[in-house]
Amino acid sequence: MNLEDQKAREPQQTLRNRISCTGVGLHSGVKVNMTLNPREANSGIVFRRTSVCGDAASVRAHWRNVIDTTLCTTVGNADGTKVATVEHLMAAFAGCGIDNAEVELDGPEVPAMDGSSAPFVDLILHAGLKTRPAPRKALQVLKPVEVEDGSRHAVFLPALRPGIDVEIDFDDPAIGRQHFAFEVSRANFQELVAPARTFGFRREFSALLKAGLARGGSMENAVVVDDDGVANPEGLRFADEFVRHKALDALGDLYLLGAPIIGLYKAHRPGHGLNAKALAALLADESAWRWTSMSDSTVQSERLVHS
Repeated sequence: MNLEDQKAREPQQTLRNRISCTGVGLHSGVKVNMTLNPREANSGIVFRRTSVCGDAASVRAHWRNVIDTTLCTTVGNADGTKVATVEHLMAAFAGCGIDNAEVELDGPEVPAMDGSSAPFVDLILHAGLKTRPAPRKALQVLKPVEVEDGSRHAVFLPALRPGIDVEIDFDDPAIGRQHFAFEVSRANFQELVAPARTFGFRREFSALLKAGLARGGSMENAVVVDDDGVANPEGLRFADEFVRHKALDALGDLYLLGAPIIGLYKAHRPGHGLNAKALAALLADESAWRWTSMSDSTVQSERLVHS
């Protein structure tokens, strides 16, 4: 590699300073203190449960460690240590270009904050970004890889830059059919995707509580849909906030690869299970991808492609 090629490589990034926040777990309802710490190059994203001793405390943010995708993405290790609802924070890391960080938690779940990635983006930017002396790797999609799960389906397609394209279709008239696509860049993510909140239906709330889910859910951390439409007094942040949040979820779930994906992820009625299944299918076909490095030209474009 010559000097010009080395200069063209985008370097890995971590946080410049540690930073903390406190919130409630969306599903556990438990108050959680969370601290984001800088890490060295090539160390990736690692969760550490401060209430667990020794090596068992650490759970690597990796697709092979996904152990549950019921209404959120949960990762765990061989010692039984789990961290739930990682997708909104992972989306913030992906959108801000953070490759290496340690996430300290004194509870079982990443705090919900307002139900979006925006508070995490604010934390990351307040902590500051710091480059590390190593090139940022990426996985380049070379040919289509498609998966189906009933009426849901997703495909990875070759593309010049990372992109997400999702469509949802709900019977509820407050949501209906929505489509959103965006080219993954820091500016696009911060402005168009990060503020989109998770959502749920009031009619399903009792059943979720009985299943041990949504114990921390409220209008402060979710868009609530009832028989009359959106129940939140402030309304929606975007007319299509529901599908934008699905794009946010997909970005966070896919970042469990441990690197950006240079390609288009296109999904119909996506969920955490479909995202995980699609990523596993892509990686299972070694002829469909190759490792490369992110270059400055790959990430400079801020063009939006949505409808």
